Amino acid sequence: MPTLILVRHGRSTANTAGLLAGWTPGVALDERGAQQAAALPGRLGGLPIAEVVTSPLRRCQETVRPLLDARPELAAHTDERIGECHYGDWSGRKLTELKDEPLMEVVQAHPSAAAFPGGESLRAMQTRAAEAVREWNARVERDHGADAVYLMCSHGDIIKSLVADALGLHLDLFQRISVEPCSVTAIRYTRLRPFLVRLGDTGDFASLVPREESADGDAPVGGGAGAP
Repeated sequence: MPTLILVRHGRSTANTAGLLAGWTPGVALDERGAQQAAALPGRLGGLPIAEVVTSPLRRCQETVRPLLDARPELAAHTDERIGECHYGDWSGRKLTELKDEPLMEVVQAHPSAAAFPGGESLRAMQTRAAEAVREWNARVERDHGADAVYLMCSHGDIIKSLVADALGLHLDLFQRISVEPCSVTAIRYTRLRPFLVRLGDTGDFASLVPREESADGDAPVGGGAGAP
């Protein structure tokens, strides 16, 4: 079965503003995010990518644009099932404000029980994304062969949930996974089990440098802004 390359979108204006973007329209890449996207064709230069699938949201579309411009032969597809979690009433709000919401504790410690007011549950998010991957695996294998490589550009919580699915981890453990903006995660699927072969690879170790502020142990909802 195919190898899936998961790319989180580049850093966005919502990331730098500390907002939970969700499906808020018009959220674009910031200057650094555009640079990350511009570097993507070089980072993936050695890979024979057969198909590109992307979230419909602008920040993902902008992230794959340089890759598609560099490889005009690539077909691009949009799939709403790998779009961001529907955060409902939380969308567009400051992450610092959301920390005080009682639901945030559930999102952190028991995400399989978390459902966003006016939005969807994290369980539903994972289910739709995993179903999309399985359907695309079958389609890519049918059209390009069992050893094909294809790419999906999506969002932090989506990618974390797909990694948990591939590893057989309960969704309650997915907050232990971290994927930075424009990071590359690779899952090789086989008939019996998937293999996680890359996780959150940016080619940059800046995020490992100790931060001045102390970490509180919470996972950034939506995926965070990455290294400063």
